[in-house]
Amino acid sequence: MSTANDPWGRVDADGTVYVRTADGERVIGSWQAGSPDEALAFFCRKFEALDTEVTLLEQRVTATDLPAAQARTSIDRLRAAVTDAHAIGDLDQLLARLDALSGKIDHRQEEARAARDHARAEARDTKERIVAEAERLAAEATHWKASGERMRQLLEEWKAAPRADRAVEAALWKRLSAARNAFNKRRKAYFADLEEERETARAAKEKLCAEAESLASSTDWSGTAAAFRELMRSWKMAGRASRADEEVLWGRFKTAQDTFFQARAQVYSAKDAALREHAAVKTQLLAEAGKLVPVTDVRAARAALRGIQERWEQAGPVPREAHERLESGLRRIEDAVRKAEDTQWRRSNPEALARAQDTVEQIRSAIAGLESQLAKALEGDDAKAVRETEEALAARRSWLAEAERTLAELSS
Repeated sequence: MSTANDPWGRVDADGTVYVRTADGERVIGSWQAGSPDEALAFFCRKFEALDTEVTLLEQRVTATDLPAAQARTSIDRLRAAVTDAHAIGDLDQLLARLDALSGKIDHRQEEARAARDHARAEARDTKERIVAEAERLAAEATHWKASGERMRQLLEEWKAAPRADRAVEAALWKRLSAARNAFNKRRKAYFADLEEERETARAAKEKLCAEAESLASSTDWSGTAAAFRELMRSWKMAGRASRADEEVLWGRFKTAQDTFFQARAQVYSAKDAALREHAAVKTQLLAEAGKLVPVTDVRAARAALRGIQERWEQAGPVPREAHERLESGLRRIEDAVRKAEDTQWRRSNPEALARAQDTVEQIRSAIAGLESQLAKALEGDDAKAVRETEEALAARRSWLAEAERTLAELSS
């Protein structure tokens, strides 16, 4: 019998079949049924079958989500089959490919493990954030409606978040439950206190309503208006009753208040009308008095002004906004008449005329003396004396002009 050779195996003359591996040759069978080439072809086909299986497994691992455990089972089965294979071919290359597949599975598992760890870490961080906010609300919340809604949202966020490690999940859930319980306890205590405050406010405002209703018919306009202002201040300080009670109580209080102030407004309106009539009368009197100036006949002006003043007093009070305008107008006319009387008296007073003449003479004499001093200072080139004398002269000349004007008025 002849022999047959292949790079990966051979068939001896006695029909023994060998495969070549990195470890050397090993016997994989005996062929007696045909030629060595047929034996070689037969065992090569068995290698091709193994190669096909390895290729298919590579494709499944690469292109599908084949579970790692199932892939490892297939790799181990094929590795055992290749290791003990009765086939001719590059068996070491098949084992190397299986080792590469095993490494790929290991890498994929590492990635999956890292992804799981990352997801759990993110889940832990997310739930820690949820718990921290819930604890903050439990400790600090005061806007109960918004905070209660937010607490419900946090619970839904917890349910929707991925799960962390079991121990971490349990510890965080315990904290979240404690925060929710603390929040509910604080909210219940707040509303219990609020209900008590509202009842206290309701009782206080009931009393204020009764007081306001007792004042509604008062005609002590000033005193009762002050009392209503004090009641309103007390109302604001009393706090709020429940919405329904507040509406009813405010209706009672406002009705009493409006009743009083509407009655007062009617009375004040009539009074304002009378005051406006008084103002019209005084406006006419002011126009009449205005005709007395400039004063030409002091005695006639004084007599006419006295009559106007009497009618002015009889006219009565006027509105506040017109009072200053009218009174200041009459005062100007009274001042003009009084000034005219004073001027006339000074003109008819010989003593005043004599005093005015004496003052003029004294100032003129002082000026003459100062002019003599100035001449001496100029001759002596005494700059300081010149300056002081000129200042004194300027003052005396100013005084002289005023004194001469007064003398002229008294002499006319």
